[in-house]
Amino acid sequence: MNTLRTGILLAAIGGLAVWIGSYFFGPQGAVIGLVLALLFQSISFFQGHKIALSFARAQELAPGELPWLQDAAEELSRKAGIPTPKMYISPDPQPNAFAAGRNPSVAVVCINEGLINAMGRREVIAVLAHEIGHIRNRDTLIMTVVAAFATFISLLANIAWFLPRGDNEDRNPISDILVMLLAPISATLIQMAVSRTREFAADRTAAELMGEPTSMMNALASLERGTHRVPSYTAQPATAHMYIAAPFTGGGLMKLFMTHPPIEERIARLGQLRP
Repeated sequence: MNTLRTGILLAAIGGLAVWIGSYFFGPQGAVIGLVLALLFQSISFFQGHKIALSFARAQELAPGELPWLQDAAEELSRKAGIPTPKMYISPDPQPNAFAAGRNPSVAVVCINEGLINAMGRREVIAVLAHEIGHIRNRDTLIMTVVAAFATFISLLANIAWFLPRGDNEDRNPISDILVMLLAPISATLIQMAVSRTREFAADRTAAELMGEPTSMMNALASLERGTHRVPSYTAQPATAHMYIAAPFTGGGLMKLFMTHPPIEERIARLGQLRP
């Protein structure tokens, strides 16, 4: 099912790129948009996890570094039936984490230093189980592709605005502004749709791997407090949906565009798994 969703998403990215290119520059722009979309898709497929790690300024754990965490990764991966992902640490002080990679063989898990410092080991391991759940559930490819898509659409819209127009000089400037606004919003809406549906499944997988839901519930409660109190220094809007908890918080209209379901709802669903 995730393979089908990824295919549909890639087609949507190509279609949106063609539409933006043709809107601003006509038939030639449509070809340019398609070529750029294919280029970004190829990069995101093969290098998307490396790009996400570079945004996070993450470094791979050395052998013997945080041995309890590496042991937990091996044990949880064994239970999930997947290869043990490479473990990375980001210097970000916000308690958070994400997984990335086109398949379990190349998947990585990145944990912020803030998570290690703010939580007990059992909660950290529950967060790790959540990320391994994403890998087992084959979520990481589509989440990585969406991150590249969000960056690409915003970049394409901005480039189109500043480049000279094609032959369509009588185009309405108000329509141009609407396209500039709607393109990034469409990317955000897709981020929301992808993340909100997959977070619940990964929470449930984490509870299964841990053997009980309480640790995951406690970890989510800690994440709720920590992400509101400590800002992220490395998270990007394009990668926000990849994290276990929304790295950017706010009220008002911001709540309408949150990439994650409310943590209270996630905790409530996990509570239903208790015997």
